[in-house]
Amino acid sequence: MALKTTKWDSADYLGSPEAIAAYLEAAFEDGDPKVITHALGTVARAKGMTELARNTGVTREALYKALSEKGDPRLTTLLSVMKALGLKLTAAAA
Repeated sequence: MALKTTKWDSADYLGSPEAIAAYLEAAFEDGDPKVITHALGTVARAKGMTELARNTGVTREALYKALSEKGDPRLTTLLSVMKALGLKLTAAAA
């Protein structure tokens, strides 16, 4: 008998501000820019790219591009996305 699988999408499990913060915190702890960009893209999809674009002042297309697999968001985009998500970026000693 064949095993049935379903596609996993982390965005389906990011329904609360706490879940989003924990997800992004783990990505930032990893430290890999690709992991951080992917996590931000996942959170953006969970919140709704159109709403996020409206709240950041960045076009939806630009957000998709910046937060895509090959994306490399500018610092201004990163900060505006974090602010629109109700999060702040902080630094701590390593």
